Amino acid sequence: MQLLFLLATVVCTASALPSESVYTWVAPDSTARRSPCPMLNALANHGFLPHDGANISMDDLVTGLSESINLAAAATQFVGAKALTASTTGNASTFHLDDLNTHHILEHDSSLSRNDIYFGDNHSFNQTIWDETVTHFPNSTISFANAAAARSTRIIAAAAVNPEFNMTATEFQNSYIESALYMGTFGNITTGNAVTEWVEVLFTQERLPYQEGWSRSAEEITAAQVLGLVNQLVAAT
Repeated sequence: MQLLFLLATVVCTASALPSESVYTWVAPDSTARRSPCPMLNALANHGFLPHDGANISMDDLVTGLSESINLAAAATQFVGAKALTASTTGNASTFHLDDLNTHHILEHDSSLSRNDIYFGDNHSFNQTIWDETVTHFPNSTISFANAAAARSTRIIAAAAVNPEFNMTATEFQNSYIESALYMGTFGNITTGNAVTEWVEVLFTQERLPYQEGWSRSAEEITAAQVLGLVNQLVAAT
């Protein structure tokens, strides 16, 4: 999952918290555009982002991600700006979700649930790769050691079979952030321990796990908190 989880500050009251009844999950049709990022795809499926995955603006991104999972950071604009560099919309201020398939913009080798671009499809969910990932999640919650092992094992496995494997130093660091984000979103922003079932729902069904008991954090999650999780993942690696 990419750095696009980090978003600008939004103040919400309890009465304004989103729910599945408001943002109903609707499967994408054959014309909908989707990305290598399961979170962004889930948000489009729920309607937090345009359901067709097309012509997404920075405002759409900031509003959609903050309303859905309550993550806040100035980094959103930085990462959103990177997404816009891949735009094929004809409008430099918007992008399509499938523009993010472009290699080395935000997408990178060794995804936890996608194949590398070398093999042709770097954006579709890959059950075989995910099956290997979840072998590191044997319990009802995911520890830092579990998440670190899943990440490290996937990098080693991808490098072993992809003769053009190329993960930059920035992408290597970003992969820690991606793991930290699912740990914080579906667990505790300080201690991690993401609920395994919730993480699996996101990756395999590209929906938010409202039905399984998850709800949006009442506390806004900051970039500093995410980096705190990154530090614990690094220590566990």
